[in-house]
Amino acid sequence: MALWDRIKESASTMQTQLEAKKNDLKSGAFRDASMAMCALVSAADGSIDPSERQRVASLIATNDVLQNFPADDLQRRFNDYVNKLTADFAFGKVSILQEIAKAKKKPSEARAVIQIGIVIGGADGDFDKSEQAVVREACFALDLPPHEFDL
Repeated sequence: MALWDRIKESASTMQTQLEAKKNDLKSGAFRDASMAMCALVSAADGSIDPSERQRVASLIATNDVLQNFPADDLQRRFNDYVNKLTADFAFGKVSILQEIAKAKKKPSEARAVIQIGIVIGGADGDFDKSEQAVVREACFALDLPPHEFDL
C-alpha cells in the first residue's frame, strides 16, 4: 500500500474511532487540549500560513466529534493557540504541550486528543515528519506510548 493511502486510511480510522467516543468527549480539558493539538500540528514546521490556518479552522468546524462545543468558541481557542505559536514558537510550544497534558486525567480523552492530531495532520494527505514529531511529543505529555499510534 502506498504511503499516501496508508496516511488517508489511518486518518479515516482515527476519525471513525473518535466518532464512536463522541458522547464521552465533552470536558473542557478535552476541548482545550484538542484545540491546542490542532494549533500545534498546524504550526509544526514553525509557521502557519493563512490558507493552512483556514483549512484547519474548517476541519474543526465540520468535525463531528467537536460538535459538542460551540464552533465560535473552538475557533477562538484555536486562534489563541496559533497566535502563541506564531509569536514565539519554542515558548508557545511549551505552553501548548502543558495545555495538552491536562487531558491525561482521562485516558480516553488523552487518546482522542492524539487521534485528532493525526486526523488534522493527515487531512492534506501528507502527515509529514514535523507533524509526526509534535504529535509524538504530545504523546509523551499525555503519558501515552507513541507506538500505540504508529508514531
